[in-house]
Amino acid sequence: MEGPRLLDQLRLAIRRRNYSVRTEKAYVLWARAYIRFHQRRHPRDLGIEHLTEFLNYLANERKVAAATQNQALSAILFLYKQVLGIELPWLTGVDRARAPVRLPVVLTRAEVRAILAQLDGIPWLAGNLLYGAGLRVLECVSLRIKDVDFRYRQILVRDGKGQKDRVTIFPDAIREPLERHLATVKTIHERDLAVGFGRAPLPFSLKTKYQNADREWGWQFVFPSPVRATDPESGIDHRYHLSPKTLQEAVKHAVRKAGIVKPASCHTFRHCFATHLLESGYDIRTVQELLGHSDVKTTMIYTHVLNRGGKGVRSPLDFAG
Repeated sequence: MEGPRLLDQLRLAIRRRNYSVRTEKAYVLWARAYIRFHQRRHPRDLGIEHLTEFLNYLANERKVAAATQNQALSAILFLYKQVLGIELPWLTGVDRARAPVRLPVVLTRAEVRAILAQLDGIPWLAGNLLYGAGLRVLECVSLRIKDVDFRYRQILVRDGKGQKDRVTIFPDAIREPLERHLATVKTIHERDLAVGFGRAPLPFSLKTKYQNADREWGWQFVFPSPVRATDPESGIDHRYHLSPKTLQEAVKHAVRKAGIVKPASCHTFRHCFATHLLESGYDIRTVQELLGHSDVKTTMIYTHVLNRGGKGVRSPLDFAG
């Protein structure tokens, strides 16, 4: 039967490997869903055919996206290998959800400026970082003070997608606005400290090693939440980072106000960052490193959406006459 012991073991195994909080929540959710799908039988009593049945159910009945099915598979394989010590043979007979092949939405430079012009305050500053540094939305809102290097004009992205660190560029255009913003954030932090708060949540591996680091200025978030929240496990009041939904809603509203008909979102700024750098003549390997892609093939998708018309080919109609 499903019980807190198994899920607690799963959480502990995840934390030992320094996976993100989001990964922990997702893995626990899928482990619970897998157990409930099989009438609360213990995973130790289930085999490869039961996992195949669950994955087929996700693909054929739930109609989940390929990425969702892959996440469920990763979670359950992690449960078996890292918690139960069971190696499952390679899956066969699984109906894999199909990943649609789509080109990324890319805006012109004028369209990017039009959207940013509709933002103000913190969303404006964060939006400029999404586009100016090629950040993902969660990478942006979870930036720490210590990872923004004004002197060397670079931003260090910690634990990006795939738990990879990378260095990306710091846009000089927002240097002064960001400095003013951080001065305000520091005032908030000092007020929190004065009343016995001022703690930012730390990665799991650092919570015990550096017990007072969560009060240090460098570990605070560049975009802190406007309110404090209590950690349900530790009971400590933290000031977390700004919710990604806050920024996503602000950008969505700005896109409408700017009259942009393309389905643009926060992630579109990252696509524009890559495409506009390639249009400016930067080599694809440099762009790959700035984006943090493991394979240059992932970055090459942006060569198909450069501002050259359909594959850079002129229409025969333009030669008429």
